[in-house]
Amino acid sequence: MARRNADSNDRLEAAQRLGELGEALVADWLRQQGWRVVAQRWHCRWGELDIIAMAFGRSETIASDPDPNLAFVEVKSRRQGSLDRIGRLAITPQKQQKLWRSAEVFLAQMPQYAELPCRFDVALVEQGPLGRSTGLMQRAIADGGYTLTLVDYIVNAFDGS
Repeated sequence: MARRNADSNDRLEAAQRLGELGEALVADWLRQQGWRVVAQRWHCRWGELDIIAMAFGRSETIASDPDPNLAFVEVKSRRQGSLDRIGRLAITPQKQQKLWRSAEVFLAQMPQYAELPCRFDVALVEQGPLGRSTGLMQRAIADGGYTLTLVDYIVNAFDGS
């Protein structure tokens, strides 16, 4: 029984580390695209918002609007070959509702952003063997012997209503 609990804790810690590294990768990529990261791992009673970022319309790949807008970015990091299509299937209607409620709380607490157009984006990150992945951005994780790759960035992935 103790061994099973230890294995479970190890898997949970590995998943948490993968999530944190995936979020850091996406935040760095957003900054390279000209975005300003407003908050990361923001918590409220409804859950966590992984990344909240503001775009100024400088990047053709994400924001073609010249006016600032705010994106609530959900990052899904998975091992290569995951059964939920690199996290796509994890954005259920229930998860969308939690993100929407969390975004409402964020905007209520941060009124300086309340008037900006807002959207929900999803970033899909995959963990794979060193040097084998291709995507929007990659980072080698030396202490783990693998590569993290931002495989897809889905703009306006779901409606926040």
